[in-house]
Amino acid sequence: MIKHSADRLPVILILSLTILDFIVYFLIDNVWLLVGYLLIGILPKGCICAWNHHHQHLPTFNITPFNRILELSYALHTGVTTNLWLLHHVLGHHHHYLDQNLDESRWKRKDGKTMGVIEYTLRVAGTSYYRGYLVGKKHPKQYRTHAIYSLVTLALVIGLTVYQPLQSLIVFIIPMVFGLLITAWATYDHHAGLDSQDDFLASYNNMNPLFNLLCGNLGYHTAHHFKQGLHWSKLPELHEEIKDKIPQELYRSSLWNLLTINPIYRFLTGSPATP
Repeated sequence: MIKHSADRLPVILILSLTILDFIVYFLIDNVWLLVGYLLIGILPKGCICAWNHHHQHLPTFNITPFNRILELSYALHTGVTTNLWLLHHVLGHHHHYLDQNLDESRWKRKDGKTMGVIEYTLRVAGTSYYRGYLVGKKHPKQYRTHAIYSLVTLALVIGLTVYQPLQSLIVFIIPMVFGLLITAWATYDHHAGLDSQDDFLASYNNMNPLFNLLCGNLGYHTAHHFKQGLHWSKLPELHEEIKDKIPQELYRSSLWNLLTINPIYRFLTGSPATP
């Protein structure tokens, strides 16, 4: 049923958090408790963005309905619905990331300058569904599925909002908006400033073990682009095979860069990425 055993624990934790969200939605009406729950959930839901990304590259289950249920859970945490990242990221960005005129997650302005992280985040998040639609013109089957399940997600959120507006806003809507922004923001450090036609020179790699534990080895980013269909659990092995081709300045490992302190500083100040 599940394709890779390494996915079992992440899926259990993510679905458990979804269940907890609904428990909070139905049982808590104190605004301060709801806000506290929102703040506590920002970090784990931010990490879920990475797991949604992995699922879009390689569906978790062999059974399609199970994948759709998991995608609904991801959507309620991250604001990214079924197949959006398949279109925007897998069929878009991965084919175009070496060309800043085409890249769906482009970090370069039309004048050739590198965007700041705030500009990039707002542009990528704000255009994500539209750019997914543009890619979907070439992949109508995948876009049709995206459109159907986006409407299902929207209908569910509207129903939750009509029934309990405050709880829906704090437990679901705000995290979905933040999740989409976090998803875009997190990709800034992957490529920003690296203008190259060489796969081994176009990605930063985050080697911090805690970062890779929380984000499913997303730090092995050159390996991920080198073989995007490879399951996340196998990226460290592939990285070992190709690491000598990656310049040392494209490696990062400090907690300052990886565990949100420096990224949050850059988000607030708009400073560009630094190696």
